[in-house]
Amino acid sequence: QVQLVESGGGLVQAGGSLRVSCAASGLTFTNYAMGWFRQAPGKEREFVATVSWSGSDTYYANFVKGRFTISRDNAKNTVYLQMNSLKPEDTAVYYCAADLPLIPGRLSVNSNEYDYWGQGTQVTVSS
Repeated sequence: QVQLVESGGGLVQAGGSLRVSCAASGLTFTNYAMGWFRQAPGKEREFVATVSWSGSDTYYANFVKGRFTISRDNAKNTVYLQMNSLKPEDTAVYYCAADLPLIPGRLSVNSNEYDYWGQGTQVTVSS
């Protein structure tokens, strides 16, 4: 079955950096666009970033532009989210998700369009 397993979360001070990873199995990884979402306590899940199957196209939420970078290694079936200049408001559970787009190459910010989800990894940024 399809599994997405996140890792790399933890506690970091404001201004610091963290890289979270998501290893995928049970699917043809290069068929899928990959995304990162996050959910803070008491808030709805929100889009963070997405990357096309080839890695050539990316899209970010405004609040992470210039600070976060999404990338993927198709040889390792893994997607990454490099997070720099972290702020306390970045504290959340970070989820990776896989999207088999109806239109090849299309990137989605809508969580409802993602087919598979990981269990999440906690990122806590202290002030």
